[in-house]
Amino acid sequence: MEKVVRLISMAPLFLQMLLVSFPLAFAGHDYGQALTKSILFFEAQRSGYLPGSQRVKWRSDSGLHDGKASGVDLVGGYYDAGDNVKFGLPMAFTITMMSWSIVEYGKQMAANGELGHAMEAVKWGTDYLIKAHPHPDVLYGEVGDGNTDHYCWQRPEDMTTDRKAYKIDPSNPGSDLAGETAAAMAAASIVFHRSNPSYANELLTHAQQLFEFADKYRGKYDSSITVAQKYYRSYSGYADELLWAAAWLYQATNNQQYLSYLGNNGQSLGGTGWAMTEFGWDVKYAGVQVLVSKMLMQGKGGRYSSVLQQYEEKAEFFLCSCLGKSSRNIQKTPGGLLYRQRWNNMQFVTSASFLATVYSDYLTSAGKNMNCAAGSASPSTLLSFAKSQVDYILGDNPRATSYMVGYGNNYPRQVHHRGSSIVSIKVDPSFVSCRGGYATWFSRKGSDPNLLTGALVGGPDAYDNFADERDNYEQTEPATYNNAPLIGLLARLGGGHGGYNQLLPEVVPAPKGTVTTPKSAPTPKFTPAPASTSAEVAIEQKLTTSWVANGKSYYRYSTVVTNKSAKTLKDLKLTISKLYGPIWGLEKSGDSYGFPAWLNSLAAGEKLEFVYIHSADPAEVSVSSYTLA
Repeated sequence: MEKVVRLISMAPLFLQMLLVSFPLAFAGHDYGQALTKSILFFEAQRSGYLPGSQRVKWRSDSGLHDGKASGVDLVGGYYDAGDNVKFGLPMAFTITMMSWSIVEYGKQMAANGELGHAMEAVKWGTDYLIKAHPHPDVLYGEVGDGNTDHYCWQRPEDMTTDRKAYKIDPSNPGSDLAGETAAAMAAASIVFHRSNPSYANELLTHAQQLFEFADKYRGKYDSSITVAQKYYRSYSGYADELLWAAAWLYQATNNQQYLSYLGNNGQSLGGTGWAMTEFGWDVKYAGVQVLVSKMLMQGKGGRYSSVLQQYEEKAEFFLCSCLGKSSRNIQKTPGGLLYRQRWNNMQFVTSASFLATVYSDYLTSAGKNMNCAAGSASPSTLLSFAKSQVDYILGDNPRATSYMVGYGNNYPRQVHHRGSSIVSIKVDPSFVSCRGGYATWFSRKGSDPNLLTGALVGGPDAYDNFADERDNYEQTEPATYNNAPLIGLLARLGGGHGGYNQLLPEVVPAPKGTVTTPKSAPTPKFTPAPASTSAEVAIEQKLTTSWVANGKSYYRYSTVVTNKSAKTLKDLKLTISKLYGPIWGLEKSGDSYGFPAWLNSLAAGEKLEFVYIHSADPAEVSVSSYTLA
């Protein structure tokens, strides 16, 4: 995970005003296919000895001596993002959110044939967390360090960087790290309660020990593991993680001591006081507040019901701020995407959208609406908001770009990711040196040699702009905690509610033993529109949505250019007439349009998509010239 300051360009005022005037309710997506791909991404992030069932074939074993110098086996787990460090705090949060996704929507995942893969992804993480917790009051929270790792650009299989292991203990506490890890193991114990009860009990034992350790020896983990400060500093402190762990332990055990902890410490630890506008690996308050609201709606509040209602009020403040109906709202891009920060903004989009989705289902099950400063909001309003965010991610945005690698036709090709950007060790086993990787592979302008299927990258800036460049890590680097809540979102949107009561005790179905093959993308159905097509270049247009603003009708058109030849298409020039609005996905030069800045050719069979909006019939698109090489 890397940071840098970049300039943000301003979008034209006309474009901002136009885009805020219509809802993002574009053409439907294959959420099942996106779910399959989003789970597959976790296999590309695996560290350790890869199993025979590994589906991401370009990866191989790595980090096989992790922990050895400290006398502990720390082989396994996940690399957090585009680097080769194992950071404990975001890894644990990833596992918590994957588990929550399965707890809520395991039935939908099972119907899609993906529950087994999702549970395998959780277990790959929890197996490592068990190793990292060798003693009740000892937890290893990092292997490797960002400074030495970022100095090199190597495949994980070639790592020559320092693999020192860092831990917390009573003398060097880390309540936030221990609390999040306790939450992850408690949530995962619910996932495995039915299919693997002995493993679930083992996880629960670790979770209870870690919670006691976190609560008894209080302190911020990055004061003990100082090498984490530059990358995953705990700005929010540890109070939110203590409440988060207690909430998950109560969900997993129904033990009243954890409910009492939430009731007695809600004010002192901030659970009933903080009104949040973000939720992620650092700040857990909104997640705690939503989870506690579920307990209240389940009728579990008991003598603490009045305190739990204060948690609920803060949960609804967060969700109202997502809808733009609060006294303090979360910023959105002109295209409608939640926007928190320019560096990996998508992490906040998926986590907030997940909370909106589960809360929508809780309200539906309880027969309630949500109260906001600007009026009430129905469960369907929350779900529609979450859907708009997912649809934006999958391509319904001003750039017509899918921010999930491998989904759709137009997605990031130069991902900031060491493993995907360097030729697979199975294709070329030649050693890639620390600095040699930068010279040979990082600086390449071509597409990644390995497709990082399912990875959700950092995403666009505050004005929906995005540059598909490998050194643009604020926008092109993926992360496990981007995908973790997304799998729940996709399962819910693809599988529907199913008519069940979301407030009943959680029962995750046992996964079937079959392994599914990722489905291929569906063939789009286009509505013919004025366009010129030759034997070598095909152009197809379709109307994707329409809306009325200030009494005027607007239409959004998607146009796909396909190279039907057996050669590489270059120097493409298009003539577009009768165009009366903004266009995205092409670069204008004089009176014609050519490839966008991030693309200079189309290989045989490849497609280019561009979109435009205006208040008229489809524009007339024709091919002026091109070359085949």
